[in-house]
Amino acid sequence: MIGKAAIAGLGITEMGKVYDRTTIGFAADAIAFALDDAGLHKRDVDGLFVAASMAPESARPLVQLWLGFEDLSVFNVLNAAGSTAGTMLQYASMAIDAGLAEVIVIVHADAPLAPGGSAGQAYRNASVPSGISGLRSAYGDFGANVSYAQATQRHMHLYGTTSEQLGAIAVAEREWAQLNPRAQMHNKPLTLADHQSSRMIVEPLHLFDCCLVSNGAIAFVVTSAQRAATLPQPPVHIRGVGQAAPGDNQHAGRDPWIHTGATKAAELAFRQAHITRDEIDQLQLYDCYTYTVLVTLEDYGFCPKGEGGPFVADGKLGPGGSLPTNTGGGQLSGYYMWGFTPLSEAVIQIRGQGGQRQQRKHDHVLVSGNGGTFNFHSTTILSTQPA
Repeated sequence: MIGKAAIAGLGITEMGKVYDRTTIGFAADAIAFALDDAGLHKRDVDGLFVAASMAPESARPLVQLWLGFEDLSVFNVLNAAGSTAGTMLQYASMAIDAGLAEVIVIVHADAPLAPGGSAGQAYRNASVPSGISGLRSAYGDFGANVSYAQATQRHMHLYGTTSEQLGAIAVAEREWAQLNPRAQMHNKPLTLADHQSSRMIVEPLHLFDCCLVSNGAIAFVVTSAQRAATLPQPPVHIRGVGQAAPGDNQHAGRDPWIHTGATKAAELAFRQAHITRDEIDQLQLYDCYTYTVLVTLEDYGFCPKGEGGPFVADGKLGPGGSLPTNTGGGQLSGYYMWGFTPLSEAVIQIRGQGGQRQQRKHDHVLVSGNGGTFNFHSTTILSTQPA
């Protein structure tokens, strides 16, 4: 599959507190933008993958009918939580390589924010389990904040990781957001003192350790590398994709949340891409929380296990640093479109279209996706060249 498929189109809608469209409306806009970006038309599309977001309408196969796509040879609604984007990209690449389709659109759209409602309310009642599954919720353990706080606390206990070190990640990403006009936090600088004084969400996670909530949509057009080379935009070659699904990581003895599926997924992606970690120019990491970035860096081998805190503390992830990471501001300061956030910034960087934040070295970009509380992981390697 190496170098056989490429991303030829990218469509991004307005992000954040945008209330004038439904989830399907966002999806339609993003797809239209992506097709226009690729120089293609709706009639050229013979494959469609829809990411099942929090919106009920996006989780139904009727999306194809609502958006008016006809005669598709590949279609599905997929959900691997935050690792869905990488998963969809892998399946689209395989379908193109196998000759099942020629032009596949993948899209994620969501609109959890409501006028007058808070970001916390947007996801608070998304899923409240019942019966024995609801026992933890009865004790206050519900939603992603609590489980990620427990994961962070465990890392702190084992390795002495500090809140200030996590804050360095948040500050670095906010610095990148200052260079990205599309970022929700574009005009809102953040210092480490601001991070430390922000309200506690679930100890030890402060407000700025947690990602944004956004209304919007992102779509990609995937086609063969040969066809992409004839289209208007620089091809973004899909060099390697790996998945890892540890499953129920709450069993005793599994050291949950410390050793994640990132290790296996990265091994598979690097093997497929035929490159090494030293050849990666920049990282676009799933950052639902600052801790997610830290543990992913460890499991990808950029620093030894337990040393993620000191590794990020010197600002190497931010502008001018030695390891540019989440150059658009990520989900912490850019916008939150699940795994489509890091993937979209990777495409922008590979194309050389990042404006003020564009990195000189952008031949190989590593993208991560994370689902559940480290239950699923995807690793994608994108390149300027097919091999």
